[in-house]
Amino acid sequence: MSTEAADAPTRAGVQSIDRAVAILRCFDARRPELGISEIARMTGLSTSTTHRLLAAMQSNSLVRQTPGRRYGLGPLLVQLARSGAVPTTLRDAALPFLRALRDEIDETVAVHELLPTDERAVIDQVESHQSLRRTYTDIGVPLALPHGAPGKAILSMLPPDRQERWLSRPIPAATPRTVTDPGELRAQLATIRSRGWAESHAERYPGIWAVAAPLFDHTGNVVGALGTSVPEVRMDERRAAELGERVRAVAWEVSESLGATTEAVARTVQIAEGG
Repeated sequence: MSTEAADAPTRAGVQSIDRAVAILRCFDARRPELGISEIARMTGLSTSTTHRLLAAMQSNSLVRQTPGRRYGLGPLLVQLARSGAVPTTLRDAALPFLRALRDEIDETVAVHELLPTDERAVIDQVESHQSLRRTYTDIGVPLALPHGAPGKAILSMLPPDRQERWLSRPIPAATPRTVTDPGELRAQLATIRSRGWAESHAERYPGIWAVAAPLFDHTGNVVGALGTSVPEVRMDERRAAELGERVRAVAWEVSESLGATTEAVARTVQIAEGG
């Protein structure tokens, strides 16, 4: 048997998985139930292929049949979501990654949450083992988004009207190095969107150099930031860039665990840019 012939069943199996995933993606809060013809139209599959896949998915509890011969998401998905295997809060999703990143770089790592007031708050931290380290003492306290790398990472991903809530009014200075000029801050936000991470050098806390990256949920919206704060005696431009890229990569892993997709986040970035 040729290698191509031997690989054929594998390719067919992968194609079936891809098609099943495409079907699952059709359901959302606006469309909790769908008929076969609707699913076929949305996925581009034939009606017969859609019917065959739905039958297999129903037998595995991935979908369920509803009155009127329509379909909804199945009980297996609900069971998995409520089993604890899927994190339900930003803190739960981020904490394992905070510990791993702290162990890797031995600097304090924290997760910050966007508040309904368009401020942010530190909701947890994993401290460095080093004697000279950053320790957050203001966990849960609302903080202005222009102050510090985590806040700027979040601010860069908000829709323009929400960015303007901060940019159109005087920005209070937390330290002498806080960026208070709206034009300069706008330029920084554009850079953050382009490279995927933010930095601040003693802009919120003297002697601390921080880098941070935004966190996104299943809708693609920004919900917080993951960052590391380093005493400036252990930081320079080169290390800041290295840590910025590493934090960006880890933040994306957290976002994926919250259900974020590259497509949804790309839309968020486009909107934040004013597109």
